Amino acid sequence: MSTAVRPQLAACPGCVAAPNGTVEQAPTEARLALSLPSIHCQACISTVERGLNAVPGVRNARVNLTLKRALIEADPEVRALDLVPVLERLGFEAHELDLAALSATQTDQAGRDLLMRLAVAFFASMNVMLLSISVWSGASDATRDMFHWISAAITFPAILFAGQPFFRNAWQALRVGRLNMDVPIVLAIVLALLTSLWETSLSGEHAYFDAALTLTFFLLAGRYLDHRTRAVARSAAEELAALEVPRALRLDSAGQTVEVAVADLVINDHILVRPGGRMPVDGVVLEGQSELDRSLLTGETLPVFAEVGSSVSAGEVNLTGPLVIRATAVGNESSLHQLADLVAIAESGRSRYTSLADRAAKLYAPGVHILSGLAFLGWYLFTFDMRVALNIAAAVLIITCPCALGLAVPAVTTAASGRLFKKGMLIKQATALERLAEVDTVVFDKTGTLTNGQPHCDDFDQLSLSDQRLAFALAQGSDHPLSVAICRAAEQAGVEAIPLSGRQEVPGYGSEALYEGQRVRLGRAAWVGAEPGEKTAAYLDRGAGAPQALTFSDSLRPGAADAVEALLKAGKDVWLISGDAEGAVRDLATRLGIKSWIAAALPQDKCDQISLLSQQGHRVLMVGDGLNDTAALAAAHVSISPASALDAARVASDIVLLGQDLSPIAEACTVAQKATRRIRENFRIATLYNVIAVPLAVAGLATPLVAALAMSTSSITVSLNALRLR
Repeated sequence: MSTAVRPQLAACPGCVAAPNGTVEQAPTEARLALSLPSIHCQACISTVERGLNAVPGVRNARVNLTLKRALIEADPEVRALDLVPVLERLGFEAHELDLAALSATQTDQAGRDLLMRLAVAFFASMNVMLLSISVWSGASDATRDMFHWISAAITFPAILFAGQPFFRNAWQALRVGRLNMDVPIVLAIVLALLTSLWETSLSGEHAYFDAALTLTFFLLAGRYLDHRTRAVARSAAEELAALEVPRALRLDSAGQTVEVAVADLVINDHILVRPGGRMPVDGVVLEGQSELDRSLLTGETLPVFAEVGSSVSAGEVNLTGPLVIRATAVGNESSLHQLADLVAIAESGRSRYTSLADRAAKLYAPGVHILSGLAFLGWYLFTFDMRVALNIAAAVLIITCPCALGLAVPAVTTAASGRLFKKGMLIKQATALERLAEVDTVVFDKTGTLTNGQPHCDDFDQLSLSDQRLAFALAQGSDHPLSVAICRAAEQAGVEAIPLSGRQEVPGYGSEALYEGQRVRLGRAAWVGAEPGEKTAAYLDRGAGAPQALTFSDSLRPGAADAVEALLKAGKDVWLISGDAEGAVRDLATRLGIKSWIAAALPQDKCDQISLLSQQGHRVLMVGDGLNDTAALAAAHVSISPASALDAARVASDIVLLGQDLSPIAEACTVAQKATRRIRENFRIATLYNVIAVPLAVAGLATPLVAALAMSTSSITVSLNALRLR
């Protein structure tokens, strides 16, 4: 078995994902977890679940499409290694995940929490408004006071619960000596409550509990809109840790294999890695020869030959022959774990980006507070009436409360995200659109991003029928990517394999067999006695005559050429950085018109190049799909990965491309720039509103209730302006 290149399940015509992207209920006490990066629809879910549930010993298997993960309840003797081949035969790529590492990732409840607080604020504000109608209708004295006290009893616990996100964020900002948008919001809410309580205790005519609740409701609505625009991203570093092999086969002093936890391995342990297995640690080959699939770590499409003395890294896949390796780095020192650390560092650097709203708050909040304080002081010195001064100060704070600014960003983000979703792009991060609008450089990965990642046999149809049948027969049963491509070409051509005897696969070289008494081979040039060419090729030795070359290329993803062309026309600097061989990278760059390219790049090289471009003042968009791209995705100013990407790449990115077509990437940059212009327009609308409303409040011409109504009007205005994006 192998996890190198597997036949992908054909896209199901008309297949539709589940409404929420998940299966109703996953096993509650799963023993095993498998990552399934190639599933994409409800038909895939059904196929996987049927296949797993048919395996003896599996009690229950459920698939989560959002996480692209299967959770399995099974008997103790069932191992992940037994289930991976089942999924491969069904056409799905599968990797075992470490449940212990995944348990560290907490289920996000932010969306439900915000929705619950929004519902409480709405319910409470409706009840208090009903009570306020009685007061506005002429209720007086004891009746009015009773309604005010009932309103207070509803409002205080409702705001204490519903307003917690604002209180918490404001406190965190003040604790470190800075201001954000939530500081003036909290001050406005608190002052409205205190003013209302003061008026109620003095049997005053007006209380503004409904204004405080309405303000809280509008702000929570904006916060919930912001949350709904993006998928909740899990930690890419935790996903990488979960991809580490949880168990390994260690050789004891007698040479017998013992299954142990990878955490128990130490340097110089001898470990057996069977064909199809992933390297649990970094090491050196002591026995055997095989080919290694390094695509997860380097992006190379073709396997690399490994023999005694070759170095191997954790996460690489052993393809064709058993290997015994000596561990040279384990645990935190392994290359896979260091890649996880690299991603974590890169993520923390990108998280320091300050949104437009917070940048506006740094200028806006101090002015609002000073103005409100001066209004209170001026009116108190003028009237020596604490109630009048407090009411005017509250009106100033409420009328200048940055509700419009708080809605400016999420309203635009929601409209823009809805437009991009129709084009097949899902925005995950809150500030992704703002960062995307600033991009001037785009870096593409090659394999699986610009190309499909599956070799295609270019000249199979140019072979004679007998050679086609012979090549098909030799390629059958092999998991080598080139053999898989030959089989696919033969099946499409309707060719039948000829009968062979004694067929065997020679690890690292190819396949050989006997045909009509002659030895025939399909494999490397040197093995069959051919001169290697510049293009990727396998060579067919028919037992007589010169070997016949079968050349291969990687086909472009739909829309790849259009996306690159549109980005270049828009004035973007486009790079191609790949772990693939120089010839393949150069050919693709020439084909697409990309002038800047780097080949044979390791994960650290990609991350370093993006850091270098950033240091030069460029705003970099990284588009990638592999494990080797995760650090670069996290280090870039903004990042995009296809939905078919490995879990760790998808969670490290800001935007997920839901379909196969890459052409929406250029449009996303344009929409992001328009969205940023709308956000700035909303800021100007809010500023103009304040220029008109603030003098009225300072002059005492606006009560806190009128201020709340004016604030709501400005919020509706910026929301309508945002809808122009749709």
